[in-house]
Amino acid sequence: MSGSIVATGIHKSFSSRQGALSVIEGIDLSVADGEFVALVGPSGCGKSTLLDILAGFVRPDRGEVQIDGEPVGSANPRHILIPQQPSVFPWLTARRNITFVLDGVPDGEQRRLAFHYLDLVGLEGFDQSYPHQLSGGMVKRLELARALAVKPDVLYMDEPFGALDALTRRKMRDELRRILLVERHTALLVTHDVEEALHLADRIVVMSPRPTKIQCIVDVPFPHPRRLVSVEMIRLAALILSELGVETES
Repeated sequence: MSGSIVATGIHKSFSSRQGALSVIEGIDLSVADGEFVALVGPSGCGKSTLLDILAGFVRPDRGEVQIDGEPVGSANPRHILIPQQPSVFPWLTARRNITFVLDGVPDGEQRRLAFHYLDLVGLEGFDQSYPHQLSGGMVKRLELARALAVKPDVLYMDEPFGALDALTRRKMRDELRRILLVERHTALLVTHDVEEALHLADRIVVMSPRPTKIQCIVDVPFPHPRRLVSVEMIRLAALILSELGVETES
């Protein structure tokens, strides 16, 4: 499995009533194979647009994205996006939601993979349940299982836990980190939550207001599981919040 990403000179504008609206202005970013990178920045700065460009869903006006040395020209089944809103199929059971994305895989292997990834995300015994019979956190677990089942090179996540309550969100973060330690996917996460970024990421990319540029990149050199209340983590959080224009108490 591989998934090194290199983005060079990314620019993107959209049309508006006032003319061209510049959203991204000269982004250069490299992500190593197996690395977890979080993108944080002000609301509406262009984080999700950048993620869509990296994933191949949106084309930049200028610049190029390469994964493993190959240009990204369109969406690729090896590069999976988990969006903010639920994306599971409500008319399919949990198991069928997973086997649906395994077209071309022999039936027996589809079944094995479905049960393996349901077990991996803690949904054993819920294979015949429909999404409406699952809690919000369980639906997110199902989305994660479905994404992992295709063994993607890169996992893109756009605020995937934003709609969950604080306790469930924390549990999902723990679950995601545990799984990625086993699966070793390259991962990019868009989040507005600095604590979430510190909990999960190897590096945090702090983005400026629109038109967005990379304001700074913060390394998070601590092993997992991480103590978010440690002095070092509190200092990193204060640094990131300061870069975002948020003053913290000394």
